[in-house]
Amino acid sequence: MPQFKPLGLDHVVLRVKDQAASARFYTEVLGCTVDHVNEAISLVQLRFGEHLIDLLPATGEPGSGLDHVCLSIRCDDLGAVAEHLRGRGVSLDGGVAERRGAFGRGPSLYVRDPDGYRIELKPR
Repeated sequence: MPQFKPLGLDHVVLRVKDQAASARFYTEVLGCTVDHVNEAISLVQLRFGEHLIDLLPATGEPGSGLDHVCLSIRCDDLGAVAEHLRGRGVSLDGGVAERRGAFGRGPSLYVRDPDGYRIELKPR
């Protein structure tokens, strides 16, 4: 049993060929609003209701369209969650770090699923 409670989706990060065209599509067609821009890493965060759709430049590598999915969780100690997952053989992608999500800044953790997809766990 996990040491956290699932709460829902926080954000999805897409790697796109043309950030400006993608931002126009998501804002003009789907009704997103620009929530935040981090020029240092070329990140555009678009608000879609309570959640975010993040746009990063494509890397040109095959399968680079999806960078990661962030799941919102409730837990008391993300470090303990990391150790619990590591003990279950889950591959961690680094350690706990401060990151920005749909519900603000705070700690998060990247794990890999069995197919190698990167999943971010982020407490609210």
